[in-house]
Amino acid sequence: MYYVYILRSSKSDILYYGYTSDLKKRFKEHNSSKSKFTKGHLPWKLVFYCALTDKQKAKDFELHLKSGSGKAFVYKRLVDRSFSERRKGDE
Repeated sequence: MYYVYILRSSKSDILYYGYTSDLKKRFKEHNSSKSKFTKGHLPWKLVFYCALTDKQKAKDFELHLKSGSGKAFVYKRLVDRSFSERRKGDE
């Protein structure tokens, strides 16, 4: 199984998109400063994940979520409304 996930920084309120085959381990790594990008934005909360059986589909879905149309989908459908409203003022 492969997991596509979205984390939200409690510190800076940014989102991080990723995929992994071990979601629990990867989440612990993000919150233990073992990831270069995420260590400056601790702590992280898991706000979305989905499981896929195909690694390539997981990679493709992660890349889509990082695209402009993917981010629009995330803000509209996957994260809570208060977060998407705050983001509109930032864009």
